[in-house]
Amino acid sequence: MTRERMATRRFAGREQLTGLVREVFGDRRDIVHLERLRGGSKKGVYRLEFDRGASVVVYSWADDENFWDDPSHNSGLRLFQAAHEQLQEIGVRVPRLYHADTSGTHYPADVAVIEDVRGGTLEARLAEDPEGGRRVLDRLAAGLGAMAGCRSRKLGEIAVAETGQSAVDVVLRHALKDLAEAASRVERIAQVREELGERVHELFAAITERADHALIHGELGPDHVLVDERDEPVLIDIEGTRFFDVEWEHVFLGIRFGADYEHLRIDGLDERRLTFYRLAHHLSLVAGPLRLLDGDFPDREFMTGIARHHTEEALAFVRRR
Repeated sequence: MTRERMATRRFAGREQLTGLVREVFGDRRDIVHLERLRGGSKKGVYRLEFDRGASVVVYSWADDENFWDDPSHNSGLRLFQAAHEQLQEIGVRVPRLYHADTSGTHYPADVAVIEDVRGGTLEARLAEDPEGGRRVLDRLAAGLGAMAGCRSRKLGEIAVAETGQSAVDVVLRHALKDLAEAASRVERIAQVREELGERVHELFAAITERADHALIHGELGPDHVLVDERDEPVLIDIEGTRFFDVEWEHVFLGIRFGADYEHLRIDGLDERRLTFYRLAHHLSLVAGPLRLLDGDFPDREFMTGIARHHTEEALAFVRRR
């Protein structure tokens, strides 16, 4: 895919979404403003505003909304619905789901119409009101505790989870693939590819087997948590919610929340898994953004910055030996 692809992408417009809105809410709602929200790389996210201040969000899984060529980046309505149901069942707040449609009758793609949570992101709250943000963090920690307590012998996204796999085996495969790809794109990683590969295998070999897995979000940064009118955290971008090692989640939380991660830390994590998963995350966060930039993803400077930062973090694993 080339950068010129962006010019040919067709995103949703007001006329296209009017039929969907009327199917859900009847003729009493007309769209007065439509905004395509920034940040998504696998689906389109639209805020639809009506008269008298009402609004909803629409998720669209149209092909033109997906900036990834790699089919392994699983997303889609089925995964969203399964995750939504599971999280609601254990009391974790997610946006209310008003309507889901796979028929293509009112819009030519799978779509979901959900609650528009207007309190902003937890990331913004922590920046603007650190004390208030920490209260939301404490509530988020309680939700993460409920997820950690939801166990299964199955592995993977809820709609496709299966037995017979190990989380560490999955991570090993992906880490080696990401290392190869990162080495093909970043000369400094290519220079130490063999040493990094040895480090990956060394850390993997030190881990003991585990019988079951916890429910995790999989990509939970402060930008994937909204804050509702009662200052409750609301998880979004939940399609990757899966049964997996909880340490995978906590490494990512530490990367994304920084010093604020102390409010989310839990006891009993396996230090060997944490170290292995930290290196795997760094390799993924080099290879993934650079792969995305092969296409026409618009926020190129942001993705380049992620890859540059995690290059340094990955290289530190061979410098510190």
